[in-house]
Amino acid sequence: MMRREHFFRRCRQLDLYESYIQNDRQRELLTLAGELADAFAERAEEHDREGSFPFENFNDLKKKGYGKLTVPKEYGGEEISLYEMVMLQERLATGDAATALSIGWHLGGLMELSESRLWDEAQFQALCEAVVTEQAFVNRAASEPATGSPTRGGLPETKATKTDNGFELTGRKSFTSMAKVLDYSLVLARIGETEKKGFFLVDHNLDGVSIEDTWDVIAMKGTGSEDLVLDHVSLPPSAMVEGDERGGDIPKAWLLHIPACYLGVAVAARNYAIEFASNYSPNSLPGPIKEVPEVQRKIGEMELELFQARQILYSVADKWVKEPDKRKGMGPELSAVKHIVTNGAARIVDIAMRIVGARSLYRSNPMQRYYRDVRAGLHNPPMDDMVISLLSKRALGGK
Repeated sequence: MMRREHFFRRCRQLDLYESYIQNDRQRELLTLAGELADAFAERAEEHDREGSFPFENFNDLKKKGYGKLTVPKEYGGEEISLYEMVMLQERLATGDAATALSIGWHLGGLMELSESRLWDEAQFQALCEAVVTEQAFVNRAASEPATGSPTRGGLPETKATKTDNGFELTGRKSFTSMAKVLDYSLVLARIGETEKKGFFLVDHNLDGVSIEDTWDVIAMKGTGSEDLVLDHVSLPPSAMVEGDERGGDIPKAWLLHIPACYLGVAVAARNYAIEFASNYSPNSLPGPIKEVPEVQRKIGEMELELFQARQILYSVADKWVKEPDKRKGMGPELSAVKHIVTNGAARIVDIAMRIVGARSLYRSNPMQRYYRDVRAGLHNPPMDDMVISLLSKRALGGK
């Protein structure tokens, strides 16, 4: 039987989403994400303290079929919309942001493939079926130590050399989220000595594929974003699933899973701070600190930041879903959402910590984890400087 406090906590969480839920399907999906988030929250502190990878969280995701949510219905998935994905990812991140961000790359990547259909359809179908029937996980592996984020345009050092039987792939990829549970990676590589690039579908069971433990960070430890090492990996010609034409002129709206995740961290911090203020009663006061005007002011500031961030995130995601004819021109809007939401999330956590006070710095207190985790969002793409530059160029007519 669910403990009473867990029941009321779940009710409060649902209330936060009530104004954004559009139908019964979304309510059911949100309940699923909430059950997973509550289970993850029980383990988050231990994994953060030990720097361990939350294998059990990903087992739970598999059992609940969470990984197939963005697979097309024709191939056995739920085919959720962008709006639904950001809602679920925000809720999931209130329990464990690292797990949410990791599975977000999987969900978002499949959503992009579903919308673009750039692959040979038989290959895409095979990947979808692996996700549905085998609960396979997939992620893009594009970043490298020498090039940094691929959004900066650097040429990858990972090289795909043509052979009589296809390609031989050699290189190293960094920031490979959930590397230890991935079944496939979409590896960005330079093709021979040319300036051309391509994405190669790599099965992690192949000879020459290994994971090197390099993830030693103070935030989002549970993503397990280790290095993916490729040592003369032999691939057939069909392994090159995407070329330089990838993406066309349609912006990558699925990257909204990033701000959704960090907003979930802010929601968790906000909830903790409100619960603390409602129950903490020092002997210098006649009641709990929620009755102190300055605490009330800080709570109001958190609510305002949260309202602004959520309205922007959900309205833009909803526009993407309901007005597909406008998608080509939504790049600046999508980038602005990431900037506004991740920075707003950091401000919410800062205010929450001021409410909780010095107790928020104890290792046993989740607030210090929220504080560290939320700042990782500032380093996910697109970076703040790129967003500001993009908006400036649009305002100046592209000059």
